[in-house]
Amino acid sequence: MKSIRELYRTGKGPSSSHTMGPSRGAVIFGSKHPEISLFRAVLFGSLAATGRGHLTDIAVKEAFAPHPVEIIWKPDEELPLHSNGMRFEGLDDNGEVLCFEEDYSVGGGALMSDARELPDIYPYDTVDEVLAESEKIGETFWEYVVRHEGEDILCFLEDIWKVMHMAVEKGLKAKGPLPGSLGLIRKAGSFKRSSGSRGADFRCDALLAAYAYAVSEENACGGEVVTAPTCGSCGVLPAVLYYFAENNGFSANDIVRALAVAGLFGNIVKTNGSICGSLVGCQGEIGTACAMAAAAATQLLGGTLRQIEYAAEMGLEHHLGLTCDPVAGLVQIPCIERNAHAAARALNCSHFSLLSDGSHRISFDDVTAVLLETGKALTTPYKETSTGGLAKVFASHIKPPTSSLR
Repeated sequence: MKSIRELYRTGKGPSSSHTMGPSRGAVIFGSKHPEISLFRAVLFGSLAATGRGHLTDIAVKEAFAPHPVEIIWKPDEELPLHSNGMRFEGLDDNGEVLCFEEDYSVGGGALMSDARELPDIYPYDTVDEVLAESEKIGETFWEYVVRHEGEDILCFLEDIWKVMHMAVEKGLKAKGPLPGSLGLIRKAGSFKRSSGSRGADFRCDALLAAYAYAVSEENACGGEVVTAPTCGSCGVLPAVLYYFAENNGFSANDIVRALAVAGLFGNIVKTNGSICGSLVGCQGEIGTACAMAAAAATQLLGGTLRQIEYAAEMGLEHHLGLTCDPVAGLVQIPCIERNAHAAARALNCSHFSLLSDGSHRISFDDVTAVLLETGKALTTPYKETSTGGLAKVFASHIKPPTSSLR
């Protein structure tokens, strides 16, 4: 299993698979061919279907700048290995192809080619294996991460937390509409202001929603966020961590350790299942984010290894089958609201696990396998193409302009 450095990536939204991944691919291809000054990018499948709303073309053009690049959209075609395929071509002055390379954006800003380049850091790919060893030698999940990543992983996670923290605070202060055709108004600040108007339970939910909206709205505006595990689900984990830091007095060191635990569980889903909405639907994004946040919360609240695993299992299990059907191809409806609900559910899963001794029948690894199975069973309209589900319903309500003939 790879380093959690490959899970937590800092970058600009609105989509890790449709913005960050293609941008990285374009930069890599351009660096390999410095002699080329004219490029073409061919986007397939989901990248083409929702690429305009996800700003894929802008990200690719910026990556190749100042050289010109032609964008070709092929939403009805897919390359053989993944629904997020892309082909970069270097052209001569007559438009003839001099060189080309195909790659895939597999979620969280990662490329399929990364797997060939990056070493395995961890000896185990499953939670069951990690649990068995950690219980045997008496170490925590975060200590397991440090043992295999090295002490400098804590410094890396400190920087990750700073970006998450900044995204929350920036989003709480920002006002105005989100970009795109939907005309949504930012809500994070108003949620925060309303948080003290009722009882303690209402305040907790309101604050979690405010923090999750703050990060998700920053993402929708192309702001700097952390993939946790993706841009579309980037508000869940920061919302939970920020809530504990601001309202429960947990230190930066506590938060960093919780980030290590969350990263371990997210990495296992990424390795054995998928975090890519175009491959397995939103269960892979929001479901994984909820599992990560539930594990982090339980770590902060002093849970045992078994309780942490149980919380993460519930967070993932109860998002199984969640579709990815972004309205108008934007990372806004239902994405932003889902981040808030998943943050609240993560805390609920943590509390539920702490009521028990952590014993349960279905393991986190079992649910990860089912996530992949379920994702494969979902049909294309429900996997980030905006051709089914909520996106289709919304589109059906939009009436074409009537003629003004006189």
